Amino acid sequence: MFVSTTTNNLDAKGRISVPASFRTQCAVSGFEGVVLWPSLDGAYLEGGDQSILVHYQEMLDQMDMYDPGREALELVIFGESEFLSFDSTGRVSLPAKFRDYAGFDGKVTFVGRGRKFEVWDARAHETRRADLKATALANRHRMKPV
Repeated sequence: MFVSTTTNNLDAKGRISVPASFRTQCAVSGFEGVVLWPSLDGAYLEGGDQSILVHYQEMLDQMDMYDPGREALELVIFGESEFLSFDSTGRVSLPAKFRDYAGFDGKVTFVGRGRKFEVWDARAHETRRADLKATALANRHRMKPV
């Protein structure tokens, strides 16, 4: 699982160090890198190891093959995803299209979300953090034991 929040510097060439615990999680899936795609929910990236794409494919397989919603989700998730390999120091090179989409400018924050993670411009993430805590507090009673 992807856990924790880490902020790292984005260098002038678009390289960013992926948190060590995230790299370890990705290696378990057999790929020495990450998969990233632009989020549907805002100006940030979503990512994970290869298993998240398998999970999404399994959910999409529950939809009708010719459902236009399925087609759109497949094109946006799989069509816009990129596999990015780690270099010898644990960095990945973010394509310019990803940096532009998320508005990255200097510092980038990785946020663990269990099966996946998010990658935010650090200032944008700080802006939303207080709202998230308030929402979590208001909804914690909805968590049910399994």
